[in-house]
Amino acid sequence: MRILFCGNTFPMAPVMTGARLPSDEIVVCPQNDIRAALDGVDVLVPLMARIDRPLIEAGRYRLIQQFGTGLEGVDLEAARARGVWVANAAASAAANAESVAEHALMLVLAVLRQLPAAQANIRAGVLGAPLGLALTGRTVCIAGLGAVGRALAVRLAPFGVRLIGVTRRPDAQRSAAMGLAACYGFDDRMKAFAAADVLVLCLPVTSETRGLIDAAALSMLPAEACVVNVARGGLVEYQALFEALSSGRLRGAGLDVFWQEPIAPDDPLLALPNVVATAHVAGVTDRSYAGITDAVVDNIERLRRGEPPAHRAA
Repeated sequence: MRILFCGNTFPMAPVMTGARLPSDEIVVCPQNDIRAALDGVDVLVPLMARIDRPLIEAGRYRLIQQFGTGLEGVDLEAARARGVWVANAAASAAANAESVAEHALMLVLAVLRQLPAAQANIRAGVLGAPLGLALTGRTVCIAGLGAVGRALAVRLAPFGVRLIGVTRRPDAQRSAAMGLAACYGFDDRMKAFAAADVLVLCLPVTSETRGLIDAAALSMLPAEACVVNVARGGLVEYQALFEALSSGRLRGAGLDVFWQEPIAPDDPLLALPNVVATAHVAGVTDRSYAGITDAVVDNIERLRRGEPPAHRAA
């Protein structure tokens, strides 16, 4: 089979997939050259590329298989109309959720302890500063209680925090199992934000959640609260976040995802001293990638046998 990885991001994805499928042809192309590379392709792996209707109609591939979970860049309706299967690697099945949750916790601690300032002080020879905030005793709001949100709740519990949640469908039994002190639906999310010292975003981007964290939402957070996003950049309104951070009303932000990726190195947001940014690596770990590779290879083998893929979205 000919398997096309779209774009030069996440370089270990084609390497690990190719190691498991030595008899197949692994091809990597730049995002702007996808159409030219479609000849003979059986499986398309989007990575961060947008796979729209023209690209779907231009190919003869049978499966769009994401190396990970996000499928918001794939035109699912066009794929269905064309008879192309679309699948991802479920976060819970691929150990991705645990890795993303670990990264979220790291960003929370880095923002509370003012890691950029601490690193600057090392270079300047300053000891004993800055003054950080302890995580213990804080209220942490997890927005999105899927696999990542649940994994994060487990990791936050030993820190002695008060956990609250925001989800589309609040469920008392699930909330109790996660140790949440309170759980709010989207309609009541402002109540949750008003109580949150730390807001962690673990939601997918949908028509309902795009721009969910706007100026109104950020204004509800207590002074010196922090925001951590390990989900998708489109959940947050850029200008609203920039203003809240640059004014000092928010303590800081930990960002692993952005509005356009890769984010421009000279983006003003990255220059703010209260921003900790990482390059969309929350799920890029040995365990996560091993699980994702298992799921991807399994679906390619299913395709080879003429079977529908697991974790199918279209």
